[in-house]
Amino acid sequence: MTMRIPPELIPTGAARVEMIDFSKRFGALQALDAVSLTVEAGSFHALLGENGAGKSTLVKSLIGFYRPDRGTVLVDGREQLITSPREAAALGLGMIFQHFTVVPGMTVAENLALARRDLGALIDWRAERAALADFMATAPFPLSLDARVAHLAAGEKQKLEILKALYAKRRFLVLDEPTSVLTPQEADEVLGRVRAMCREGLLSVLIITHKFREVFGYCDEVTVLRRGRPAGGARVAATHRDELAGWMMGQAAPALPLGEAPGPAPAIATAPLAAPPVAGTPRLRVHGLRVLGEAGLPVLDGLSLAVQPGEIVGIAGVSGNGQRELMDALTGVLPRAAGTVEVDGQAYRPTRAQMARHGVRSLPEEPLQRACVGRLPVAENLALRRFDRPPLARGPWLSRRALRAQAVEKIAAYGVKTPGPEAPIDTLSGGNVQRAVLARELEGAPRLLIVANPCFGLDFQASAEIHARLRAARDAGCGVLLISEDLDELLALATRLLVLSHGEIVLDAAAAGLDLATIGRAMAGERLEPPALPEAA
Repeated sequence: MTMRIPPELIPTGAARVEMIDFSKRFGALQALDAVSLTVEAGSFHALLGENGAGKSTLVKSLIGFYRPDRGTVLVDGREQLITSPREAAALGLGMIFQHFTVVPGMTVAENLALARRDLGALIDWRAERAALADFMATAPFPLSLDARVAHLAAGEKQKLEILKALYAKRRFLVLDEPTSVLTPQEADEVLGRVRAMCREGLLSVLIITHKFREVFGYCDEVTVLRRGRPAGGARVAATHRDELAGWMMGQAAPALPLGEAPGPAPAIATAPLAAPPVAGTPRLRVHGLRVLGEAGLPVLDGLSLAVQPGEIVGIAGVSGNGQRELMDALTGVLPRAAGTVEVDGQAYRPTRAQMARHGVRSLPEEPLQRACVGRLPVAENLALRRFDRPPLARGPWLSRRALRAQAVEKIAAYGVKTPGPEAPIDTLSGGNVQRAVLARELEGAPRLLIVANPCFGLDFQASAEIHARLRAARDAGCGVLLISEDLDELLALATRLLVLSHGEIVLDAAAAGLDLATIGRAMAGERLEPPALPEAA
């Protein structure tokens, strides 16, 4: 019999949660198909899957944001009917979202008080402050109750999100990509403290993550979804990275590690240079770059960097430290307030004509919005760089035959899954939009490639393909500036790593000599010298 437990009868301690035979359809899309998952009391359980595998639909159906078409929830062995997040909260179930839900203009104390389900219209702040002080004395992340949230760092805001759930007496938490805005040290602290609470029997956790390091570093069990169905599950100690990747990709055989591609990387021929650079001249040199933000204040001020031919230079940093402004300034979205940019030793402005002359290409984050015209066909988006030149153009006229022939060739070469060249590009999946943009940007063997978060939100296979393309461009002599919030991606691809903090480069070192602790200290704002390389024997 389905039961509802009044708040005063909720037991304390970690909750055991079972999701049995969950199914959910959105129109023609079967988002979940007979998914069952059990999180034991006190367990730290990982939920993996490619983009669109059904992870978010599953947890939102559990928490009451969606009503599953079929499925049963058991909390501590009792069947429960959960039709809203409020009913989930009454059972001690909560969710920490990827994006912050704290109120910036309020204090920590006010945000914590708002998390209570039983908060009345009038608040006895003397009693509330006393309860908050008692709570904070034993909290895993002590924060100043009087601190204004707008002044907190990203890591402190994430801690406050978890504190809100604990103050509201949640016994089971869904963590949705909780470390995406944290430094490695902050991520380790947050996950370590939460795992300790699980070990003490105070909490059960289901974490959605794409980082294998977090799975093997903190989790007890792991479940993998693929296309809305269970693909595999195991105790973490009894599985390995390749098996999990294989489940995610639907492969019976072990998959390759993230960042590697099956077979050789695609060959990219080197085009003759319009003006061959002097030996040793960087592909890209930025000196004294100053860029103003929305408030008219400098976001980047005096930034200098260089990228050599055949080199991938990675840019790391907590989101919001100038990475997007750097990308926008180099691609013409934002103006430069000061500073110079050179490509192959020649002054450079990011106009369409100069990008063509210097062989500069770009792959921005969110390419559908920032690098495509969504309603135009795939064929026309593939032609945006060269639509006014032969063979695509004949005088003032566009050759539809040549346009289609080019599109068919590139769709095949890059494995773009589309109904056809005439399909609007906004009907494609994220991975296929990314493949199409890469096909366009790598045409003609670029000499400089500026890339931002190329695999954000993409599945395992699409990420591996894109990494292979970037390596191939590098091997052909292209200089690559790679801006990414994924440290695993940067360490797998970059020759050299720069860390941005508050718009300044605080670390510039060979990627091979770095560890996560050093990178994390720099991301937190500490200016570091490159680590010394071991002396040759």
